Amino acid sequence: MTHSSVLLALRETPLTGGIGTEQVRHIGKELANRGLEPRWAADAREARAALRTEAGLAAAVVAWDLPGGPRNDPDGRTDPSGEGEGGGAEVLRQIQRRWKHMPVFLLMNDDSDQDLERLPLWVSEAVVGYVWPLEDTASFIAGRIAAAARAYHQDILPPFFKALRRFDDAHEYSWHTPAHSGGVAFLKSATGRAFFDYFGERLFRSDLSISVGELGSLFEHNGPIGAAERNAARVFGADRTYFVLHGNSTADRMVGHYSVTTDEIALVDRNCHKSVLHGLVISGARPVYLVPTRNGYGLAGPLPPRAVAPGSVASRVAANPLTAGAVSPDAQYAVVTNSTYDGLCYDSVAVARAFAPSTPRLHFDEAWFAYARFHPLYAGRYGMAVGPDTFPEADRPTVFSTQSTHKLLAALSQSAMVHVRSSPRAPVEHERFNEAFMMHGTTSPLYPAIASLDVATAMMDGPQGEWLIDEAVTEAVRFRQAVVRVGRRIAEAADRPDWFFGVWQPDTVTDPATGASVPFADAPAALLRGEPACWLLEPGAAWHGFEGLTEGYCMLDPVKVTLTCPGVTATGETSSWGIPARVLTAYLADRGIVVEKTDSYTTLILFSMGITKGKWGTLMDALMDFKSLYDSDAPLERVLPGLVERYPARYGDRTLRELCQDMHEHLARGELIASLDAAFQQLPEPVEPPRRCYQRLVRGGTERLRLAEAPGRIAAAMVTVTPPGIPVLMPGESLGEPDGPLLRYLGALEAFDREFPGFHSEAHGVTLDPESGDYLIECVRRDGS
Repeated sequence: MTHSSVLLALRETPLTGGIGTEQVRHIGKELANRGLEPRWAADAREARAALRTEAGLAAAVVAWDLPGGPRNDPDGRTDPSGEGEGGGAEVLRQIQRRWKHMPVFLLMNDDSDQDLERLPLWVSEAVVGYVWPLEDTASFIAGRIAAAARAYHQDILPPFFKALRRFDDAHEYSWHTPAHSGGVAFLKSATGRAFFDYFGERLFRSDLSISVGELGSLFEHNGPIGAAERNAARVFGADRTYFVLHGNSTADRMVGHYSVTTDEIALVDRNCHKSVLHGLVISGARPVYLVPTRNGYGLAGPLPPRAVAPGSVASRVAANPLTAGAVSPDAQYAVVTNSTYDGLCYDSVAVARAFAPSTPRLHFDEAWFAYARFHPLYAGRYGMAVGPDTFPEADRPTVFSTQSTHKLLAALSQSAMVHVRSSPRAPVEHERFNEAFMMHGTTSPLYPAIASLDVATAMMDGPQGEWLIDEAVTEAVRFRQAVVRVGRRIAEAADRPDWFFGVWQPDTVTDPATGASVPFADAPAALLRGEPACWLLEPGAAWHGFEGLTEGYCMLDPVKVTLTCPGVTATGETSSWGIPARVLTAYLADRGIVVEKTDSYTTLILFSMGITKGKWGTLMDALMDFKSLYDSDAPLERVLPGLVERYPARYGDRTLRELCQDMHEHLARGELIASLDAAFQQLPEPVEPPRRCYQRLVRGGTERLRLAEAPGRIAAAMVTVTPPGIPVLMPGESLGEPDGPLLRYLGALEAFDREFPGFHSEAHGVTLDPESGDYLIECVRRDGS
């Protein structure tokens, strides 16, 4: 048992005295001899700290009469259910909340009032045995604890990872692919040896072939791999789960390829990932796009309830030119992004009920939302919450959830899952779906990646899953409140310019239990951590800026934190001065802080399970430093030296405040946010199905045109601009009039890139002319060749 330890939460520790202490010291030595490192705690506070930070615990010995210790845990997350019962009870309660089946021994003393019959009944469910330290030898007691710890270590390993370790421990010669044969081939070259030494032997020994039958088959879903997928289905609440090794993009294409075929209609959330479009190209479907709301920051909101109502969907289908050539007027498939990039998540059952009259299959693209099932804050907000228990009617659609497990759970990159809840209306036969799975899979899977999906599942199983997600939620709440409090302190101090960054969130929250409304920064952390009502997008609320929402329809995910910069508001008001977010994130990047996404006046930060107070404290420090530099009008060569070095003529004599004001005024003059909103709300006219455009693209039937040459032409490739990271143009759509919303928006982006080199947008599907800097768009040739 490598890196394993035992918590010894005892009144007597090696630092105290007496006969009992001597026996306890001997027990600790015996445990150490058996490869278990003792972790001593003299009171409940020390024990709680160990339980928070020591993931390698394999067992615990807890004294029932353990002193309670002060309850000022820095995270405020201690389970209060043990209060008033003593320190031993507190620790047992926290173990139950944090650990799944970890063996716990209750240490008793010889006092008559410590009789087992006097213990609360729940204690017998929390422990596996009792220890009277003076009634047995230290060796025997330590042996019991070590045996329980070994069994626990075996039990916590999920199916595939356990089988992979067993195979590795067998030290069999490799007579199959891959050719590096457990890494041996790399040792025959200096370069290979450097590669081998960097990653270590175990990676290469576990990089195996599908020829190893005892580990099962990813395509046949049998053996330990099949057991791991079935275990994941249980944990994630699915009828069936499939492990995908090429990321959620492949999972999206897989589901789309299975759900809709050539010339059938698909309902597509316009706020979709490009992989959804790739699925439409592969399947030959005819897309009908549904338009989400947008706010003054330029953030994409949810599909409003009116947009997914049956009548609205039917009207949109009927008005789409592509549906005239469809095999049926009925949509066979719908895909919705949940949660959005910016953390907006739906009432999934309400969305399923809304879509039910329009489609038999509903796909929730949950690339950024794999953790939702494991915290009560997100109850009913994820795809697998839609089932016969929540939607018993016969028109319930089959639901797919595709999740990029590696994004916000603990798995290796490219690790993803497809979860399925089948309905009688559109049953998913495994053998049929598996054909699509195999088309997009590989016969050479990376076994460590499969193991990481298996381990990610095990980490979410039971109380530990909620604990881990709650930790991320707690840190996000603390950071959100800290930003607001710092802004408030700056205003109250009146010794510096009265501005600071904000956070996109409600200004006040209401406790449903009492009806009391409090400022967000002053709300109890437990309320924000556990009450979904605090995060709902109330209809008409100015803080979010979205129109057309209904009560409870959409919620903001607290772990996706959007910082706001001065300049604009969620409702679209523009101030006379501002700090565009691109300048802030350029400064943060120079400080080694890389954010997830940057829009014109907002930047997105993700609070995953790997976040720490030190990590977000570093970000707070950087925000304060930026404010100081801005207020003092520091020269750019001091703030962004790399930028000045690359573009000395443009920025060499400028200050930070001047750059921010120049960029703010340019954004306001160019109406970039307004033109962005128009481009997304007034969609281009669809002319041809995406597949037909792709056929022309690969056969040379397209050409690259400047924006001035593009009016009226048909796009051959998708154009996605980051920020905001959402497709603005799909293959087969017309670029419209010269002064239309799309070309006006792309023209504003092109002008911005020219004016502010070093701050350009990432425009996928757009080629830059290396000499002029012009945008070039791939368009279908007029001659149809």
